[in-house]
Amino acid sequence: MANTDLYAVLEVGHDATPEELKRSYRKLARQYHPDTNDDPQAEARFKEVSQAYEILSDPERRANYDRFGSDVGAGGNPFGAGSVQDIFDMFFGGLGGHGQQRRGPQPGPDAEISLEITLDDAAFGATKEVNVTLAHRCSTCDGSGCAPGTSPTTCVECAGAGVVQRVRNSILGQMVTSMPCTRCNGTGSRIDSPCPDCRGDGRRNESTTLTIQVPAGVEDGSTMRLSDRGPAGLRGGPNGRLFVHLRVQADSRFERHGDDLHHEAHIAFTQAVLGATIEVPTLRETLTLDVAPGSANGTVHRLRHQGVEHLHGRGRGDLYVHLVVEVPTELDDTTESLLRQLAEHRHEPVLEESGGLFRRRKAKK
Repeated sequence: MANTDLYAVLEVGHDATPEELKRSYRKLARQYHPDTNDDPQAEARFKEVSQAYEILSDPERRANYDRFGSDVGAGGNPFGAGSVQDIFDMFFGGLGGHGQQRRGPQPGPDAEISLEITLDDAAFGATKEVNVTLAHRCSTCDGSGCAPGTSPTTCVECAGAGVVQRVRNSILGQMVTSMPCTRCNGTGSRIDSPCPDCRGDGRRNESTTLTIQVPAGVEDGSTMRLSDRGPAGLRGGPNGRLFVHLRVQADSRFERHGDDLHHEAHIAFTQAVLGATIEVPTLRETLTLDVAPGSANGTVHRLRHQGVEHLHGRGRGDLYVHLVVEVPTELDDTTESLLRQLAEHRHEPVLEESGGLFRRRKAKK
């Protein structure tokens, strides 16, 4: 590879970071790995990519390559102090014989459900029951997948290991890869007499009622992860995870911002001018609020600790009451007369009675 641009081999720029090198190498290694690629040129390309990565991933060797255009001082070993097995341990997560092998039943898959709750539930927490259909351990065979009175036998393909290894010889040395045994699906055992109810799976779909504890302070769109509450695993495997996506119903009284609530209180313009005591709703009760004389439209009153409970701590948010001063669009004769007297008293110019807005409205009726 003396005349080959190693950066071009890895499809990265000359200023690529170590993380970018690793990410590109893993992508190309998956693409050209001989065990998953029928292209006769794939093995050669895989070797080229692996050697390029080994040189550029070593800071000293990369510096030599950048300076001299070749991997000088590497001691003749394209993989430095490591080995081909080190690459497979990094790439395949240690399945080349040094890492943990897949043995026994595997956990069940993850499942997702949606749960609709009220704003009160989100604010204070709640216990909810949900009907779901999930894979449960078969009661007939207790999850073993075997017919009553029988038991699994050791898989002859993997000798009970759950994985099979493949050794390939190349110019780079021996390459050892491990993969789940396809004959026993990685369980290490086979079932010769399957359970008649679950057909050897060890699980059956059943409808059940789950009790879910919703914590106080959750928001719309939050997701709860419940370990071991998902579908059962194959042939006695542990349950997977259940993800509960929360949907908080809209509440016409409040608008939520974080743990604070906002409420619009509509008052008459006379109440805004003269002051009043009004009732405002909170999440679980009604409180009285004093409106000061001369309150303008948009005035905000803060009621402490009347909002949503904090999810990760003590206390609650606040309730903000926004005053909305309503101006009447229709007036009877008496009210209009009184307002005109008020305007005259305050020397405030208004439209003449004959061409006024309210007169025009009445003329259209």
